[in-house]
Amino acid sequence: MTEQAVRDGLHHARINGNEVYLNAVRLTVATVRRTLAAAGSTAGDLDLVVPHQANIRIVDSIVKHTGLAPERVFTNLDRYGNTASASIPIAVSEALAPGRLRPGNLVLLAGFGVGTTWGSVLLRWGGGEPS
Repeated sequence: MTEQAVRDGLHHARINGNEVYLNAVRLTVATVRRTLAAAGSTAGDLDLVVPHQANIRIVDSIVKHTGLAPERVFTNLDRYGNTASASIPIAVSEALAPGRLRPGNLVLLAGFGVGTTWGSVLLRWGGGEPS
């Protein structure tokens, strides 16, 4: 950092919201597709999808571009808003309560962070009582 950079106001972090949105959608769609392909599965095979709950526009775009069934996507943004890194664990916990997540279900968890990190995992829910 230089004195000139400070004078020019370049010492503050800036977020390009549109670019974050586009990256979050593009990269999460790519990881969902790769994960399903690597497992030899399709969107239609999934019993439940739990995406990161950053904002509903991102979730809706991911669903649209991956062919995921909207009725199988669990969201709780309407109740909590963005709970950051806790969003997937909170949603999984909530999905257990009404029985939307049951032993044997094929579940896709997909997350991203500020549009610069992303990942997904496909798992068969084991069920059983918590220890």
